[in-house]
Amino acid sequence: MPVFEYHPDELARISVVRRAAGLSLREVEEQRRVAQDREDRALAAPQEPRKPSELDIALCQRVEWARIERFMREQRMAVYSPNEDPRVARREERRAQRKAAEAGSGEQTDRGLPVEVLRHRIYRITARQATVPAQEALVRHIFAASAGAAAEHAQRIFDRPGSTCQNGEYRIDSVEQVLPEPGELY
Repeated sequence: MPVFEYHPDELARISVVRRAAGLSLREVEEQRRVAQDREDRALAAPQEPRKPSELDIALCQRVEWARIERFMREQRMAVYSPNEDPRVARREERRAQRKAAEAGSGEQTDRGLPVEVLRHRIYRITARQATVPAQEALVRHIFAASAGAAAEHAQRIFDRPGSTCQNGEYRIDSVEQVLPEPGELY
C-alpha cells in the first residue's frame, strides 16, 4: 500500500496555522514572541544530533508566526483566517498534488491499493543514564506514529554502537507529544 507522510516542518506550520485561526493581530504578535523565546531557549540548550530537534521545531514555528503577523499587517486583518491566506492554500495544493503523485506511483506498483496516510507525530523523549540519575536529562525528538513507537525508536538509538548515548544505559523518563499539539487531528 502506498504511504503518504507529513514532513515534520509541515506539521509545525500546520499546527501554527490552526492555532492562529481566529486570533487577533495582538494575539498573533504574542504567539510570535512566545515562539521566539522558545527558539532562544533551544539555541542555548545542548544541540540534538538528529533532526527534528527542538531548535528545528522552534525555528519553524517562529518563522510561521512571523509570516502570519506580516500577512495580517499587510492585509490589515483584524482576525486571522487561513482561508484568506494564499500561502496556506498553495501549501495545501502542493501537499494534495504530492499525495496524488505518490498514490499514482503506488497504483503502478501496488495494483491500485488506496493511499495510507500515516498520522505521524513528533514526540519529545527525555532519558537519563541509569547509573547516574542526577545527570542532566538527554532530550531527543522522534517522528513516529505512536508514543510507544517513538520510545522503541529512541531506545534503539541509545543502544546503537557508536551512539553519543552509549556511555551508559539510558532509561526513558518521559515521552511527550510535541506536534501536532495534543488533541489536534490531521
